[in-house]
Amino acid sequence: MCFLPPVSQDARSPTESYFMWLWHSRLYLYSAAALVFGLWFLLKKVRHLLIPYSNLCLETKEVHVSGVKIFYGSQTGTAKGFANELSEEVKALGLPAEVIDMKDYDPDDQLADECISKSVCVFLVATYTDGQPTENAEWFCKWLEEASTDFRYGKTYLKGLRYAVFGLGNSVYVGHYNTVCKNVDKWLWMLSGRRIMTRGEGDCNVVKSLNGSIQADFLAWKVKFLNRLKTLAKGEKKSCSGKCKTEGSCKNKRKDRGDIQPEPRGAENFAKCPSSCFLLLPSKDIDVYMAVDHNRLKVLFLPQSKEESQRDGQMVKLSKLNGVQKIEDEGERREMITPALREALTKQGYKLIGSHSGVKLCRWTKSMLRGRGGCYKHTFYGIESHRCMETTPSLACANKCVFCWRHHTNPVGTEWRWKMDPAEKILEDALEKHQNMIRQFRGVPGVKPDRYEEGLAVKHCALSLVGEPIMYPEINNFIRLLHHHQISSFLVTNAQFPQEIRYKSLVPVTQLYVSVDASTQDSLKKIDRPLFKDFWPRFLDSLKALGEKKQRTVYRLTLVKSWNVEEMQAYSELIALGQPDFIEVKGVTYCGESSASSLTMANVPWHQEVVTFVQQLADMLPEYEIACEHEHSNCLLIAHTKFKVDGEWWTWIDYERFQELVQAYDESGGQQTFSALDYVAKTPSWALFGAQEQGFDPAETRFQRRNKSKDISGC
Repeated sequence: MCFLPPVSQDARSPTESYFMWLWHSRLYLYSAAALVFGLWFLLKKVRHLLIPYSNLCLETKEVHVSGVKIFYGSQTGTAKGFANELSEEVKALGLPAEVIDMKDYDPDDQLADECISKSVCVFLVATYTDGQPTENAEWFCKWLEEASTDFRYGKTYLKGLRYAVFGLGNSVYVGHYNTVCKNVDKWLWMLSGRRIMTRGEGDCNVVKSLNGSIQADFLAWKVKFLNRLKTLAKGEKKSCSGKCKTEGSCKNKRKDRGDIQPEPRGAENFAKCPSSCFLLLPSKDIDVYMAVDHNRLKVLFLPQSKEESQRDGQMVKLSKLNGVQKIEDEGERREMITPALREALTKQGYKLIGSHSGVKLCRWTKSMLRGRGGCYKHTFYGIESHRCMETTPSLACANKCVFCWRHHTNPVGTEWRWKMDPAEKILEDALEKHQNMIRQFRGVPGVKPDRYEEGLAVKHCALSLVGEPIMYPEINNFIRLLHHHQISSFLVTNAQFPQEIRYKSLVPVTQLYVSVDASTQDSLKKIDRPLFKDFWPRFLDSLKALGEKKQRTVYRLTLVKSWNVEEMQAYSELIALGQPDFIEVKGVTYCGESSASSLTMANVPWHQEVVTFVQQLADMLPEYEIACEHEHSNCLLIAHTKFKVDGEWWTWIDYERFQELVQAYDESGGQQTFSALDYVAKTPSWALFGAQEQGFDPAETRFQRRNKSKDISGC
């Protein structure tokens, strides 16, 4: 038998030795691998659970909104007030906020910095006369307009700027409603600014305001802005990245992609990116347009045929949304007096009646109750000031005059679009409220008992408190009721409603006034700031309509120094056009500083300046002469010479005779007419121009205040 010697370990190759070690150590290797895999799996799970918390920590550290800069362009102070209000709300969210007057900001040097500052810019801009920006926003808007079309700036000059725009306007100014805010939005967009939310448009016209008033419009927009701001502060983005097209559709393409480069930004492409998207949902009978935006969800109906345009007493009106029509119930008209307006007028001493009327105690009524003299109507026409009720059935007006006593707190409009109260109710409440105000003077030191008792019985009504009384649809019924109560009527109109003045449209009034605040188209536009585009033809037509009246007619001229006192020849031509019976020339009354008007004390003429103007004007009018003067009111009366009989003036009114004549007129159905000369009375000597009394009734006691306080009441 042969035996082989054993092989020693040294005789094995290194490879064989390695594999042998792996084989003998396999249990340990499997255990180590399992342990490593388990640890890896555990760490992965823990990391997955901790990612949200780590991201949250990162987000809180990263600043997405560094602050909010609120720019305002304001004329009356409303936009400024909104800016301060919004600033406080933003600060309450924990974000810095800065309110900036546009006149104090240089866009050329500073606006580009907002693109990288991570701030959000808010523009609260009002639209002023003729669709122009307010005085403090003129330069900012001019720069923005020029930069948007200047190739040197480029179309991406404001890329990265995040902005929002809210406009303050009035829809009764057809053609330039909220023009400034639309332009600012457009110019910023053309420079590649990014709108963070829908443009807001506040409307001072309570009839068409979406929320009932401009304050409510701003509140609704502000709530949505603050919500959007909170979203931006978290770094969240909009889910919709589709493009809005003019065809009225919105394609929402939600793909994992970066920001889409916009189309070339020019004025011609601005309409392709509106602030809202519209979806067209077809139907068999009607087309339903659903307007979808960040502010609201609204369904609008467009009837297919004209026959379907009016159903169940509903009125179809044209909407601003892409020419779509919507159905508006006639019975859903809003009240003229909004809560904010009610509060403002009540503070001014108005006693409001119903939804669109008011009454207020004139300072001359208070004066004559004390035996301290009456107003110029007492001097010129013989009214008893303590028995005169100053009221209006319409607080709305078609002008925004620079010398408005009420600083434009009353509403404006070109037509009646509000709820309407019956004339009987208005007169009943007016008399009651006026008498209650008179009763407050019972037992007051200085008030004469006999004047107090007379004051409770109203004998005259001045429809000149505020607004445009002739706008009230039932004005004729209201005037008839006055005459039925043996109350004379003094109606003032602003020469913008010629058809309502016409002979067949307006019943006889004791005295009909037309305010002639300027004699040329440019100065009238500057002083009255009318709402009508065709204000000048309306003005001239109103004067012609006045010339057709048979009863007493009056031009009322308000002289505003360095504005309209130089237009002598033009005034004489207007007087020849309407041939009024009388011309009252009065210096403007300064009612205190107002951001709505640039009028100052420098624009108030001295009485002697008014006298000089009247003398020069009378010399140019062959059939007119100066008849009366009321120095206290800075007012003179030019009268037609037909009221001068045998060298004596008969400008006063026989009120009892007028009531007899108007009663006969009504009973005859308008067949038995009468003229201004049928109810005249002789003017006393103290009321005549040149008299020593200068129009102050000698039966009264002149009272001079040592420290005259500002008083904006009275006529």
